[in-house]
Amino acid sequence: MKKKIGLFLLSVIVIGVSKYVYDVHINYNFKEISENKVYKSGVIPPEKIATYIQDHQINSVIDLRFPHTTDKVNNPEIPQELTAEKEAVEKLEGVTYFNLGTDQVPTQETVDKFLTIMDDPSNYPVLLHCYHGVGRAQLFSAIYRMEYEGWSNQDAREQTRVLLKGSSFDEGAPKGDYLINYKPRPKK
Repeated sequence: MKKKIGLFLLSVIVIGVSKYVYDVHINYNFKEISENKVYKSGVIPPEKIATYIQDHQINSVIDLRFPHTTDKVNNPEIPQELTAEKEAVEKLEGVTYFNLGTDQVPTQETVDKFLTIMDDPSNYPVLLHCYHGVGRAQLFSAIYRMEYEGWSNQDAREQTRVLLKGSSFDEGAPKGDYLINYKPRPKK
């Protein structure tokens, strides 16, 4: 009996580790947020991003990494990985790259820029991404759900959480409190 329990636990661990490796290192935490409309991910290497864009007919990529940078490709302050991604995306016909670098908790100015991008129907489908795909991309996915799909703050926040406890989206954590207190724009 102990041997069967041990094998079962080992199987569960192997499956869990395999899923983690796949999600993070092979699929880059890519996930559909709104069917055929909004996706989120971690960083997808420049040599692989075209496949994701083509497979999901993505029109816009919003890169949430590198706060306090500008879009100037030749600016020496811009990290090379941002430049490489921007160039890879812009090689694809009809795809727009937005650098909307933000801290973990965005300023109102950043949210306003995000909403301006998302208000334009020609930008869809959209890929939101940050470094790992579980922080800023999740937060902006929640904002999207509240603003455009009418989700409650609680429901949108709950969908960001990977863990039941100990998440940066918990009540009392900066991102969790931000989403709890977020005020969607008045409906038109």
